[in-house]
Amino acid sequence: MLTRLEHGERVAGIKQTRRALRDGRAKVVFLARDADPALTQPLALLAQEAGVPVQWADAMGELGRACGLAVGAAVAALI
Repeated sequence: MLTRLEHGERVAGIKQTRRALRDGRAKVVFLARDADPALTQPLALLAQEAGVPVQWADAMGELGRACGLAVGAAVAALI
């Protein structure tokens, strides 16, 4: 699941993912299950409204590593 994110063009973080959704660039949104729902739920709704599929990662650390980050990520998007 996350291999597409590892090898594709992506953005990570709340602001960049929101911007990608609003600009119509996001193809898939990834959310971490252990992230604060106050952060992830608004983006899940925005993705649903935009017709963009949402996939869940088990942990922020896993999602961050898939994005090439040394820290965890609550959200990311394949663009």
